[in-house]
Amino acid sequence: MPSPPHSARGDIGRRVATRRKQLGLSRQDVALRAAAAPGYIEYVEEQPSAAPGRGFLLRLADALETTVEELAGGTEDLPAGLARAASQARMAELDESESWALLGDHGVGRVALAGGDGPVVLPLNYQVLAGEVMFSTAEHSPLAMADGTEIAFEADHIDDAFSRGWSVLLVGPIRVVLDEDVARRLRQEAYSAPWAGEEREHVMVLAPRRVTGRRIIVRGAPGDVG
Repeated sequence: MPSPPHSARGDIGRRVATRRKQLGLSRQDVALRAAAAPGYIEYVEEQPSAAPGRGFLLRLADALETTVEELAGGTEDLPAGLARAASQARMAELDESESWALLGDHGVGRVALAGGDGPVVLPLNYQVLAGEVMFSTAEHSPLAMADGTEIAFEADHIDDAFSRGWSVLLVGPIRVVLDEDVARRLRQEAYSAPWAGEEREHVMVLAPRRVTGRRIIVRGAPGDVG
């Protein structure tokens, strides 16, 4: 039976599926962690009518290294990082290969650049392309006006459940893609159109000269070695 379209899934199902994929887990993996049948994990993810009980949600949240509140969307409109700092946290520097691995091939990050009234920080979708990062923006946006200058790009992930996270910083020159055929191909190959909407077809590429990253490691948290 084919999966229903993403928009037909329930909110909890979407969050469960997203978190599972972030952790690189299969439904079988989650089922083993949560002491459930794989078929029930599939049911929760795919059926908008799914209404798992509190006891199962507690086990599922633990299996996905998060909280019931996160899965239920209770923190959806809140900024990340509201949890208290962990008592045994430490900072670790990431090498360049680890930093690229965390960025993946697409996502949402922030660019920092010099604007007419001072520094500007803008959130936007990104796509990683063979050691460079592509953005689609509006033709007269602050990012488009930064063509030929040096900017900073940052992406991160915050895990409130365990008070840990990582951040990656890229610094280098940004350039506009002048060849419209190349720009069109890059837009077509991108994982997603900009979340901010249409009329953002001005393709820009960041060629970083410096790639750095940091991770907060918490002793005893799943997946971390203290």
